[in-house]
Amino acid sequence: MLATPAPSPEPHVVAAGVYAGGKRIADIPIDEAGEWAGRPGHVVWIGLYEPSPDLLRRVQRQFDLHPLAIEDAGKAHQRPKLERFGDALFVVTRTAQMVDGRAAFGETHIFVGSGYVVSVRHGASTSYAAVRQRCETSPQVLAHGEDYILYSVLDFIVDNYQPVIEAIHAQVDELEDRVFAAELNREETERLYCLRRDLLRLRDAAGPLVDVCRGIEHSEVSPIDAELVPLFRDVTDHVNRIKEGIDALREVVAFAFEASLMLGQARQTAITRKLAAWAAILAVPTALAGIYGMNFKVMPELEWQYGYPVVLTVIGAVCIWLYVYFRRNDWL
Repeated sequence: MLATPAPSPEPHVVAAGVYAGGKRIADIPIDEAGEWAGRPGHVVWIGLYEPSPDLLRRVQRQFDLHPLAIEDAGKAHQRPKLERFGDALFVVTRTAQMVDGRAAFGETHIFVGSGYVVSVRHGASTSYAAVRQRCETSPQVLAHGEDYILYSVLDFIVDNYQPVIEAIHAQVDELEDRVFAAELNREETERLYCLRRDLLRLRDAAGPLVDVCRGIEHSEVSPIDAELVPLFRDVTDHVNRIKEGIDALREVVAFAFEASLMLGQARQTAITRKLAAWAAILAVPTALAGIYGMNFKVMPELEWQYGYPVVLTVIGAVCIWLYVYFRRNDWL
């Protein structure tokens, strides 16, 4: 039986296809997905982007998805997790990509069951069209069905963390050079703080995927193909390397931030010392002028013929001595 010709793409439906033997045999409408998923040897792969509640309910009816999972899939801001509903898996992941020089985060919710995979994207996330194309060029591995599709999507999500880390690393290196070249301005300091916060959010997104992949590997309710276990283990190792890279970069950002603060304090201290040194120098003529400005009638120096040049000489000598002293001690 041939599939009913798929209508023009629905809003929020990125792709909806059915595969058999690792090959794509048809594009199908959402309302026929359940029928195709029930056929032996067939796998339905549906990709949605920020779907409406009505579209999610239609998908729910086709695959008998759990209402709680559908409720979570309709909302963003979920923590990465793995849940089991009957013989189906519900996976929540966080995605990341660079947008206008800043790390932007989104979510992908994945429903996996017998004969189907449904991915729901929210927010900043690279399209999984590249994943489909790569899978379709390798029908021998795509023949493993929904397990391989799940691995491919998770691997793609983890791979997309690396460009974000590299972009942040380049920005940190630039700011780190600026720290020792000149004092960071307010905008650059805020940028350094934002990079540190982005790294924390990226770690929160990547870290839980270790438990997700391990849960999939050791799933007893819906065991995966034994041949694919090493692939999920490889994703776990990749996530661990990503976490190590994030932690190392967070330390670099922390050191740069602390160095900026310490250098700023050192510059302020140097300025304060200079001001104190000049204040000490200026205190000499100020003190003498204050003494001779008290307007007492009986002051022996007032009638002295050499009083004026002597006072100027004393002021000049003391000021020069103080200047040389402070200069030798790097106060000026």
